[in-house]
Amino acid sequence: MSPTLTVPRAESLLEHAVRYTDERRWDVLPGAWLETSRGRIGCSCAVPGCRAPGAHPTRPDWTAQATGSVAAARRLWTEEPRAAILLPTGRSFDALEVSETAGCLALARMERMGAALGPVTQTPFGRMQFLVAPGGAPKVPGLLRQLGWAAVAPELTVRGEGDFVVAPPTRVGARGSVQWVRPPNSANRWLPDVEDLLAPLAYACGQEPR
Repeated sequence: MSPTLTVPRAESLLEHAVRYTDERRWDVLPGAWLETSRGRIGCSCAVPGCRAPGAHPTRPDWTAQATGSVAAARRLWTEEPRAAILLPTGRSFDALEVSETAGCLALARMERMGAALGPVTQTPFGRMQFLVAPGGAPKVPGLLRQLGWAAVAPELTVRGEGDFVVAPPTRVGARGSVQWVRPPNSANRWLPDVEDLLAPLAYACGQEPR
């Protein structure tokens, strides 16, 4: 009798949301979700041409919905297991977002230099997000000017207070899921300051053809 192959069970969105609140103390927010109708994947918001199907807040007052409670997170995703996991920025962390090309270039350079890095995500839209200590977002425009990289500002998106990032393993429409390039772990619990990552990210953005 041949042995049976055991396939590991994929963790649910609920399990991930609970782990983010329990292990990282991050606030989480349930967002929209994907629905299939007549063989087509669409967003629960039912807005034609939704730009981020299944990966955006569902209410204007979404910042008040976010919770850092493990019990609340468990209840919210039990009520709607398909809900996207959104992580509000400006609370436990801010995020520096660049293209996948620039992000890979900067990441390789920082790893060679032994730079302290926090978690990094990759979205199915070809973007990478580097998590940094909260409070750094307002400094970025001035820091870019000081570094002489003001021209790359349009290529570098800063997510701080009042914004959010989509957390793995949330799926965004038919494009695929958000993934961790560098997952959160005990080694990157302390996030780098925005000043530590801005120069290599700005340099990488400046190398992209325009």
